[in-house]
Amino acid sequence: MFCSNCGSNSIQEKKPDGDTHFRKVCSACDNIIYENPKVVVGSVCTYENKFLMCKRAIDPQKGLWTLPAGYLENNESVEEGAIREAYEEAYAKIKINSLLAIYSLKHVEQVQILFHSKLVDLNIKPGIESLEVGLFEWNEIHWDSIAFPSVVWALNNFKERQNLDTFKVYKNPI
Repeated sequence: MFCSNCGSNSIQEKKPDGDTHFRKVCSACDNIIYENPKVVVGSVCTYENKFLMCKRAIDPQKGLWTLPAGYLENNESVEEGAIREAYEEAYAKIKINSLLAIYSLKHVEQVQILFHSKLVDLNIKPGIESLEVGLFEWNEIHWDSIAFPSVVWALNNFKERQNLDTFKVYKNPI
């Protein structure tokens, strides 16, 4: 490992002054190298009574079905990230309605932020990370071929709360 500040490879584990955790610290310039969870953003995208699903073209879980989701990029809001991921994976144009769920997955070092969104254009097709995309009614979802447990959690969460007016997303006025 190299220091992102000075390029030195003299990295050591220590507890910086005033910190509560052991961290990787560059002994050449005292730069602290923080290792934090990845943020995943995505959507349960609906159109009428159907759900947008994507069959993965990449590992992990290649060939299994998921929601349009992926890693948040720098300089991107979580809403912008979810909109981008839907477009990248299914060329889907969506409008975010509400926050659906936040999942803290310590075992894979991720925080997943999922929205409920509406598909605003039916012209969908597989993006580079998808083998297939489709709109499925609840009973048509490929439940035996779901890529990740959080996909099932999010779909069930949506189903349980679909008629409740909770978790509205408000734009930052600044």
